[in-house]
Amino acid sequence: MTTLCQQDFYNVNKQLIRCLVDSKYIVFLTMIFVLNKNSTIANVFLAELRDANIQQDRQRFRYNQERLGEILAYEISKTFKYTAKDVQTPLGIASVNLPDSQPVLGTILRAGLPFHQGFMRFFDQSSSVFATAYRKVRKNGAFIINVDHISTPDLEGKTLIMCDTMLATGQSMVQVCKELMAQYTIKELHIAAIIASAEGIEHVKANLPKAKLWFCAIDEEMTSKAYIVPGLGDAGDLAFGEKVL
Repeated sequence: MTTLCQQDFYNVNKQLIRCLVDSKYIVFLTMIFVLNKNSTIANVFLAELRDANIQQDRQRFRYNQERLGEILAYEISKTFKYTAKDVQTPLGIASVNLPDSQPVLGTILRAGLPFHQGFMRFFDQSSSVFATAYRKVRKNGAFIINVDHISTPDLEGKTLIMCDTMLATGQSMVQVCKELMAQYTIKELHIAAIIASAEGIEHVKANLPKAKLWFCAIDEEMTSKAYIVPGLGDAGDLAFGEKVL
């Protein structure tokens, strides 16, 4: 029996992701959902987010993130368990399939806030996790992720949806999720982003293999400073203004 070494595993996983990016028809592959593989109105919101002229309107930039958050929330909701419940109307009783529980929503400040807001509109009874993380750059130009603070409700046995606008290297998302998983037994983990890099997906799958991944688009490249190409630029600055500290 042939055994794959770790490098072989990464190479195979990389090829799977490449197939996902290139295919017009594949939507689900190794627990990955990509919204723009189907032609829907969501592509308009994604195109406006990327457009260098339209994205200068901060309000519209935030709103388009919210709308994409709503759409992915709807798609994720299809995977939940439902139970028929009776609802009393003015004229009788209607049977409706309702979710057995609400997920907990999480995001990494500050860029992910509008995207998170879209999820909150659909899961409007959900609690939320907020994490702060930043890149600490070394003298040689390399960087490490420093998770500064996490505010969370009880996650024991819960379904957690972590959402962030961009999944570049995936390091911030992995580190935040691992810290939460070290404290709680999370029933199910979903990770959602508007745009993800192929490299970031590989990192997440290698470190959080049970996570279900949900993206609006996947881009192949990143710059030396880990910005996704073509991407959309700095999501936090475009949504909230250029940071100086």
